Amino acid sequence: MTEIKGLCEPRFAAVRAALAASLGKDDVGASVAVYLDGEPVVDLWGGYADADRCVRWERDILTGVNSTTKNMTALCALMLADRGALDLSAPVAAYWPEFAAAGKENVLVRHVLSHTAGLPDLSGLTAVEDLYDWENVTSGLAAQAPVWEPGTAAGYHALTFGFLVGEIVRRITGRSLGEFFAEEVTKPLGADFHIGLSAEHDHRVAPLIPPPSLTDEYAASAPPGPDGVARVGTGAAIRVKDANSVAWRRAHIPAVNGFGNARSVALIQSVLANQGTAGGVRLLSPQGCEPAWQEVFRGEDRILGTPMCWTAGFGKFGNTFGWGGWGGSLVASDPGSRMTVAYVMNQMIDRDQQEDNRGMEIIMAAYSGLH
Repeated sequence: MTEIKGLCEPRFAAVRAALAASLGKDDVGASVAVYLDGEPVVDLWGGYADADRCVRWERDILTGVNSTTKNMTALCALMLADRGALDLSAPVAAYWPEFAAAGKENVLVRHVLSHTAGLPDLSGLTAVEDLYDWENVTSGLAAQAPVWEPGTAAGYHALTFGFLVGEIVRRITGRSLGEFFAEEVTKPLGADFHIGLSAEHDHRVAPLIPPPSLTDEYAASAPPGPDGVARVGTGAAIRVKDANSVAWRRAHIPAVNGFGNARSVALIQSVLANQGTAGGVRLLSPQGCEPAWQEVFRGEDRILGTPMCWTAGFGKFGNTFGWGGWGGSLVASDPGSRMTVAYVMNQMIDRDQQEDNRGMEIIMAAYSGLH
């Protein structure tokens, strides 16, 4: 039996059992957290921080959560909207004038947040390193024409989401999204989550482990499109070895390069499930949270190839909203129950090879503790 450490209120014992089962089967190391009314009721971790199972997964281990980062980027936009600095119904070009080029004058902020802006890909990218040049990427997006009429269709903006939202934040605040997030979100909450990771934290990082039978050349990809052709969101395939590189940690890619653990993910997102506060700190008004679960688009997602409901920054699933990352991490919030559940791990699973129910089982176990 893998040793599991941390806090778990007795009524959430099923969450501990689900983590233990996962560590006994698919997981190498993982953390899970449940926040209720903005306070932790589960904060558990166990297993190993390395593929060789030599280094124990300790309380303050961090790992790359890939697209679970999008939840954090969206929160920054909702905070600016709540303050009256950003209008979700305004054209992006009201904040970023160059963006009006190539027929994008009617792209609204909410289109960008809901993956309906028609900019799912970055044209002209050939290498992962191209993503590290903020100015180049954002000026390229400003010049690009939308692939569909904005607002009429959705297509998951795997990488462009962070550049688009991040540049809007930068134009309004004069700060990068990572800086705004650090100063306005993680600092007041005391949350250990980083968009772009500084060297002082490198010793705490548990590298991502490629799926069983695959190597660190394993790359993120989107499912085949309607034409049957598999499409990657960029001309540059992002491999596990890229996501584990120091260059990736230092970069500023706010759709995908956040580093944290389940405790920090759940703490931050619990603000949205708990009327704008967590741990006694208020980041939003109760009304300011509502765009997180108000439907903007419902229908087939052209990139994911599946029916989706998108809100202003999140996927909506029944009464919950949130999103997950390549490999398996995820967060889900339920404003009705004022609960947020997060799962962060280092062992990736390739959904083409096997089902990945790890995060879902944690969420279902958390719900069992409410009754």
